[in-house]
Amino acid sequence: MVDRTDSSTDNIITTTEPSPMGQSSKPENRRWRWTAADIAVGAALGVACGLVFWGFNFAYAWLSPIIGGILPGLASVLHPLWYFSGTLAVIILRKPGAAVYVNLVGSAAEMLLGNQFSFGFVFASAALQGVFSELPFALTRYKVFNLPISMASGVLVALEYGVYLMLFRYQGVAFLSARGIVHMVSELVGGVLIAGVMSWYLYRAIAATGALDRFASGRARFAA
Repeated sequence: MVDRTDSSTDNIITTTEPSPMGQSSKPENRRWRWTAADIAVGAALGVACGLVFWGFNFAYAWLSPIIGGILPGLASVLHPLWYFSGTLAVIILRKPGAAVYVNLVGSAAEMLLGNQFSFGFVFASAALQGVFSELPFALTRYKVFNLPISMASGVLVALEYGVYLMLFRYQGVAFLSARGIVHMVSELVGGVLIAGVMSWYLYRAIAATGALDRFASGRARFAA
């Protein structure tokens, strides 16, 4: 299931001929340029995700002890509900920096609503998660958007967040301890399923409504 899109009026990536001066034009510059619509949609997406983050703070406080009581570290499978936004943002906006932008807007919205985490922790996490979310898409020069790339994005940000927690939040837990292993495996599984798979199908559901028709992501044609 692959779509390769350009921000032109159709979904065909074209190759430009060299200019008379011997220099080829660079359509990717137009494709990567942020528009007012990108900024507005990214902000709206960030606020919506911020509401999800905020609501999940309460749900996690209730669910974590229950799931952790079954198997310590297993609750990490739910963590991607705090960082799926990065992958979703890149799939929808298809611009460099989309994940970082949407994550930071979402974190700002979450902080305004109030949460139990520190300002520095939330924003540092959001920025790091955005960078790792974008890496698989950046390697394709933001030309390939499909389920496998989305899953790779999810697993990379899960790896970053899982290690981040081990180093700065779970200092008393060794990486090779039973809890450390369960935590990392759960984090990676959740990253693939929630940040990767869920984000991809959420994007497709949004695109099906016509809300993204002005964007390359909304005009993409999907293989069965």
